[in-house]
Amino acid sequence: MAGLYIHIPFCKSRCIYCGFYSTTSLELRQRYVDALCKEMETRCTNENMRLDTVYLGGGTPSQLTGEQLRQLFLYINKVWFPTNPLTSHLSPLARREATLCLQRTSHEITMECNPDDVTDDFAELLSQLPVNRVSMGVQTFSNERLRFLNRRHKAEQIAIAVERLRNAGIGNISIDLMYGFPKETLSDWHNDVDAAIALDVEHISAYSLMYEEGTTLYNQLQRGLVEEISEETSLQMYNDLIDRLASAGYEHYEISNFAKKADSNGQSFRSKHNSSYWNKTPYIGLGAAAHSYDGDRTRRWNVDSVKQYIEGIEKGCPQFEEEHLDDDTLYNELVMTSLRTCEGLAMNKLNDEQREYCIKQAERFINDGLLTNHDNHLLLTRKGLFVSNMIMSELMKV
Repeated sequence: MAGLYIHIPFCKSRCIYCGFYSTTSLELRQRYVDALCKEMETRCTNENMRLDTVYLGGGTPSQLTGEQLRQLFLYINKVWFPTNPLTSHLSPLARREATLCLQRTSHEITMECNPDDVTDDFAELLSQLPVNRVSMGVQTFSNERLRFLNRRHKAEQIAIAVERLRNAGIGNISIDLMYGFPKETLSDWHNDVDAAIALDVEHISAYSLMYEEGTTLYNQLQRGLVEEISEETSLQMYNDLIDRLASAGYEHYEISNFAKKADSNGQSFRSKHNSSYWNKTPYIGLGAAAHSYDGDRTRRWNVDSVKQYIEGIEKGCPQFEEEHLDDDTLYNELVMTSLRTCEGLAMNKLNDEQREYCIKQAERFINDGLLTNHDNHLLLTRKGLFVSNMIMSELMKV
């Protein structure tokens, strides 16, 4: 099985912290969607992978029109999912629509949205598409901090958007939170976490505000217009996040991700698609700047330009780069991704030489209570979570 990621780089405005490839120019949307559909057909033929998850990320996928989103999903269905025999008696259009509905429950299909894009009309559109999971960029419930980030939505729109998604039949909602704003207090952060819990969503991702080089936020930091909060405060915010979400019934299954525990039907609310990145599951990335991995030794990434991406696809000469991973790189990536998860790093996934090296490097962290070796799996302890990057780097091969 594999995951399909489709990058939609269009945004109405750019957030000051964002380091992902995006553009605020919308005039090429239709040509871009047409190029995505053409790339789908080429990549499916060449890679022949069965899909388990689909993820529309960005950018802002909700900036596409309803017809453009329908076009994408009809092509996904046409290219990767065989027609269900139960619908063979229907007309071609009715068969495609019926198959889309069938896919709602059998695959995890996620779409990223902004709260202000979730209008009544957009919610109605979602109810007609196979989307069964929505990831919404909330970031904070403070209008002051939203303005600082140059986010388009207002805090009061968040709960309204969740209600509209529920009414559209979306039973799996994830929200993103951000902490570590300049001058943010612990009380401010507690209010944000409590507001997120009150929404009763199935999944919460939380990230520390990052000052990535090349972003507006980084430039503000360099010019002395903003000041980072102390490392001590940031760590306390993360610590309080873990405690508050645990008390509310969320499992901490990855360093930055929390999911409600499985429901009575055994449905897990962990992000199946994102888990593929941490578990070496193959994934296909479509669109400008999208990355792919074959599950073995090959990674590729498309050119990070909408115009160049479209022109390459239209001419039958897709523009991408590719790399083949050696043993040390594969080992390093396994360490980095596995230790992020609650399952940890399985020693049986390493060869004898790698296992010996890893255990030797891990010994002092185990003695210091930062790692534990449980059932032949190396796991970060609660204490180790706060210095996870240092531990991972020490276990890697230079």
